[in-house]
Amino acid sequence: MSHPTGLVIVVDDDDAVRNSLKFALELEGLTVRLFKGGAELLAASDLPEGGCYVIDYNMPGMTGIELVGHLRQRRNDCPAILIASQISDDLNRRAARSGFRIVLEKPLHDSELLDSIHAALA
Repeated sequence: MSHPTGLVIVVDDDDAVRNSLKFALELEGLTVRLFKGGAELLAASDLPEGGCYVIDYNMPGMTGIELVGHLRQRRNDCPAILIASQISDDLNRRAARSGFRIVLEKPLHDSELLDSIHAALA
């Protein structure tokens, strides 16, 4: 099965998570940009207009849900996937309202993130 290639923007305050996601996604032929948090992403002068966001929920300064709210205010409607250590029904509802397509629980298993990214980029 052929999947489209594209840009994945990973926003996570954990260096190990960011770097391991970059490594794994680049092995799959995806282009990856890394950001340590929402403020760093929003301050980028070359904020990507395409691709797919993979955003951690629990980060210092602003949550992943707040970050997507800021992106949507800037008319950035790229698909977004939320990753979180603990998922509740309330978190799923808030994520869906803010524009996340998918919420995945850490640790990520098998190909669930990659499959979600490919679906978002299709």
